[in-house]
Amino acid sequence: MSSTTQSGKRIVFTGGSGKAGRHVIPYLLAKGHKVLNLDLLPFPDPAAAVYTLKTDLTDSGQVFNALTSHFDMRGYEAGPVPGPPDVVIHFAAYARNMLVPDSELFQANVRSTYNVVEAASKLGVKKIIIASSETVYGVCFAQGDAQYHSFPLDEEYDVDPEDSYALSKICGEKTARTFARRFKSDIYALRIGNVIEPHEYARDFPAFIEDPASRKRNAWSYIDARDLGQICDLAIGKSGLGFQVFNATNDTITIKDNLTTKEFLEKECPGTKFTREMGANEAPLSNRKIREVLGYKDVHDWRKYL
Repeated sequence: MSSTTQSGKRIVFTGGSGKAGRHVIPYLLAKGHKVLNLDLLPFPDPAAAVYTLKTDLTDSGQVFNALTSHFDMRGYEAGPVPGPPDVVIHFAAYARNMLVPDSELFQANVRSTYNVVEAASKLGVKKIIIASSETVYGVCFAQGDAQYHSFPLDEEYDVDPEDSYALSKICGEKTARTFARRFKSDIYALRIGNVIEPHEYARDFPAFIEDPASRKRNAWSYIDARDLGQICDLAIGKSGLGFQVFNATNDTITIKDNLTTKEFLEKECPGTKFTREMGANEAPLSNRKIREVLGYKDVHDWRKYL
């Protein structure tokens, strides 16, 4: 497969106009990659060097076609008809419950993920990254005050959500595993935490700290949208792992410093077991695996911005 430079890759990114993508794509561009955005809405920054191809991902024909598209109009002057990209990153989805009826959310999310993974695999793409979600741990969209089974929440946790959004993400993970096995490719599913944009620290985090119970559904964890860009870039650079699930979160718990993570969780979730010792300020939604396997380093700790 071709690449734009010795290190840069040709990346098709779905859903790049959304909350996460609008920060991840600029990070990838800064790393020397070339990106085509598949979305129903234009990329929000007109100055960014990214072209948006309006694509309905629930239509498999459109997906196959889009994955062999030019990356912009200059492609008509730049040589042969394009082949498939080096990498596909699939973030497009209904982003939560209550945007559309549950049945529409489920079928659209599952179908689009299937279409993207199938098309990329059959076109020979060997690196695919898909967006899963913190919601698969079963508390975020649970009815009432649900409890976690154990801490920390890691990739070996027995996920058992009760909502349609999280279920669609589990189906996406299983789809990825199926195609990675069949095509002997690398497909990494990122269980993305609560995405925080730069302007949201000053706006939202003071309230989070004063009302820690409000953060239980997010496991008192988060991911800075720019650090999510780093995770995607690291995933592009790490090959040979087959199918993998990675929690995509920052390092630290979003509480005041007067309690350790374990002390806080023992108070908020009495009786919930711990499967290992936890760091003093470690986020309950553990990112240990991305640190140890991908080499992720937390850059945008929330404490820097308050």
